[in-house]
Amino acid sequence: MKVSDFKYNLPEELIAQTPIEKRDESRLMVLNRKKQTIEHKTFKDVIDYLQPGDVLVRNNTKVIPARLYGKKETGANVEFLLLNNIEGDIWESIVRPGNKLHVGTKVIFGNGLLVAQVLEVMPGGTRKVKFEYKGIFNEILDEIGLMPLPPYIHEELKEKDRYQTVYAKYNGSAAAPTAGLHFTPELLEKIQQKGIKIANVTLHVGIGTFRPVKVENVENHEMHSEHYYIKQEDVDIINNAKKEGHRVIAVGTTSCRVLETIADEDGFVKATEGDTKIFIYPGYKFKILDGLITNFHLPESTLLMLVSALAGRDYIMKAYNEAVKERYRFFSFGDAMIII
Repeated sequence: MKVSDFKYNLPEELIAQTPIEKRDESRLMVLNRKKQTIEHKTFKDVIDYLQPGDVLVRNNTKVIPARLYGKKETGANVEFLLLNNIEGDIWESIVRPGNKLHVGTKVIFGNGLLVAQVLEVMPGGTRKVKFEYKGIFNEILDEIGLMPLPPYIHEELKEKDRYQTVYAKYNGSAAAPTAGLHFTPELLEKIQQKGIKIANVTLHVGIGTFRPVKVENVENHEMHSEHYYIKQEDVDIINNAKKEGHRVIAVGTTSCRVLETIADEDGFVKATEGDTKIFIYPGYKFKILDGLITNFHLPESTLLMLVSALAGRDYIMKAYNEAVKERYRFFSFGDAMIII
């Protein structure tokens, strides 16, 4: 299977640069796998495709303002992008300009609110850095950090919380689980009133989610690792639904990847924590997933391969071509799709 099998033509003007004013008024494409149909709706209509007893599994990770601009002691400008918290105040970070940041270099952010020292050059050129500060690290990040928007977004984000789901809870992501951006508290309330259960997983999304696939054959690609956990209360909701014959529908590819990582062959899950590098592409046999709410993904991306595994490549490519024709908005701040 070639990476080029997942190519489609996307006019640049369809890449959404800013979030829509009302989260749940983005467009929704509905794909019914059994009927092979394509419908065009508004996101708030998603409730019509959910049945009492279904479980929506969402990722409650929180994006940290992980992009920092500082200066070396010499006065030279430096940019950091925090990737993951190794332990305590030690982080792995992408740094620019990388060739100038050697072990021992100190970088000052926010007029001294935060000072970083480079401890190690890691494989791939990232840096292990240790931060020094007075106060609470996340509060300082909130004050001086910027949201690490994807590389295809060139507009400034006016409100930080628009790159955050309304149910974001646990700090740790360098990118938002964007399928969840469409939900409002009111819509979630209506969904629960209809008898649909909500369970949470936490997967801290790494910047590797935007890395292009650089191999020719899909099977040769290696996924980046991301940390996840799921609590017993959420496990119980999911397993009870499975026992009763109800559907498990993931909100986003990140929730899907956690579920498929932790499910046993019978589709049951247990409370656990770990790292996943699961790579889902056509031919994969799903163990637990019955449906997926997701955004529209980049051409030749692992996320496009995942949705193709669930719905079939030809059907997905047909849907994407129709989305282009119908002028849907694409990627992180774009419109959504539900596959059932």
